Amino acid sequence: MTATAFAELQRDIRACALCSEHLPLGPRPVLQISRTARILIAGQAPGSKVHASGIPFDDASGDRLRDWLGLDRETFYDASSVAILPMGFCYPGTGKSGDLPPRPECATMWREKILSELRAIKLTLVIGQYAMAGHLGPRAKSTLTETVQAWHEYQPKHWPMPHPSPRNNIWLKKNPWFARDVLPELRRQVKAALGD
Repeated sequence: MTATAFAELQRDIRACALCSEHLPLGPRPVLQISRTARILIAGQAPGSKVHASGIPFDDASGDRLRDWLGLDRETFYDASSVAILPMGFCYPGTGKSGDLPPRPECATMWREKILSELRAIKLTLVIGQYAMAGHLGPRAKSTLTETVQAWHEYQPKHWPMPHPSPRNNIWLKKNPWFARDVLPELRRQVKAALGD
């Protein structure tokens, strides 16, 4: 794909209204991509705050994620280094226990086209159960916790992670090994992938 075609693809995605009838706040695709990015953050779907700002991870989840990765905002939002490509690009709405699952249309229509162009990616952070299903498929364990505990099995390409949402505070408290054992190695690999 030429640079012009890649730019056109991004414009088409940002104008997408494929599943607008299912979106309570209407379509607003939120992603960050560049063909030179070396880290890919594969999340789930934007929340309502991110929908409002149009900036990925522009919320408490993003603050925690940047801390986990050891990245400042400037580096995190440098598309030439970090791509952010959720499973669903628009806010899906809220259900009984939090945000609804990502709409499936994005994966079908757009994600493979984008991923095939992100050839400089050295490390993919797979955040949450929907991203794990999409990126790890049958290699994922039966639970998110088991998948995150087995992070070394997915190296060097993928790094499964819990979602950094404040809703996961209980999970983090029950699983202190994640902060103690996993995050230091994750930060080291993020730094290596960015060439710092």
